[in-house]
Amino acid sequence: MGRYRFILSGGGTGGHIYPAIAIANELKRRHPEAEFLFVGAKDKMEMEKVPQAGYRIEGLWISGIQRKLTLKNLMFPLKLMSSLFRARKIVKQFKPDVAIGTGGFASGPLLRVAASVRVPYVLQEQNSFAGVTNKLLATKANKICVAYDGMERFFPKEKIVKTGNPVRMDLLDVKANKQEAMTFFGLDPDKPTVLILGGSLGARRMNQLIEKELHFFDKKDVQLLWQCGKLYFEDYKKYESDAVKVLAFVNRMDLAYGAADVIISRAGAGSVSELCLVGKPVIFIPSPNVAEDHQTKNAQALEAKNAAIVLREDQLDSIFEQSFSQLMDSKEMQDELGANIKKLAMPKATEHIVDEIEKMLK
Repeated sequence: MGRYRFILSGGGTGGHIYPAIAIANELKRRHPEAEFLFVGAKDKMEMEKVPQAGYRIEGLWISGIQRKLTLKNLMFPLKLMSSLFRARKIVKQFKPDVAIGTGGFASGPLLRVAASVRVPYVLQEQNSFAGVTNKLLATKANKICVAYDGMERFFPKEKIVKTGNPVRMDLLDVKANKQEAMTFFGLDPDKPTVLILGGSLGARRMNQLIEKELHFFDKKDVQLLWQCGKLYFEDYKKYESDAVKVLAFVNRMDLAYGAADVIISRAGAGSVSELCLVGKPVIFIPSPNVAEDHQTKNAQALEAKNAAIVLREDQLDSIFEQSFSQLMDSKEMQDELGANIKKLAMPKATEHIVDEIEKMLK
């Protein structure tokens, strides 16, 4: 048969790129001889992240449809034609055995072309509310790997496999290193620690909330590990103190999770899957400004199983302090939320997705 050739596409945000890289790594572990090619959007972060992970990437001139009439939207048909043309060339030259799409608009043209030349493909949908690109691609997909129940609302039932989302392997054991974590971040081992996660770039509304509540946190005698994001670090680093550690981003996620007693986080699909593995009590503040409001839907899927607390941005001023106090003051509530979220973890997701891909090689 010779060497297998895999083509992968997904991007626009870390939430689509990370799973694609995790799947490639697992395929490479099983097939060290295989060849890999990623396809992304020219000006997006995958053009940097994928080569860092050691894979070759080709860029398409494509972008999503904006919500309003803009020059970008008028360019869309042109970009789409250009991308389909380029994708056709890439597929013909590379001759993949299987294509893998993890969402994000660059995967649209690539998988469309793959289907037209009879290359089988797998989709991986991270969210509880399917993205536009994946919905369009579902009809010709061989398998669709999902992380939530009830996805037959979006996809043909017979194609769905519930695998979970790929997660970083260094998170599998966050219990062991509480002491190391405290020393690493310079935290007080006797004080409860709250970890605040706004995503790699940061989240303005969450940062404003934390800034406004610093006095309240001080009164509750908790210490903060505050990842404010690189866009906001300059504004917030002035609050650094013994009880408030301000970080642009977290290099040692395993230690940050290990240090935390309670976590306040956005609800992107990747974060939600990681937090299930971590098994600690979480307050989700979903970002309302993402496509199809999927963060709110991801968070509500957990709230329905009593596995997290969800606060909408427009509720923060009125109920944040009350909800936070209720959680901090009740060890029982913390344990219950932690245990329930842990039950939803799917640590072998990447392996199960690759099992599905391997069935297509037969």
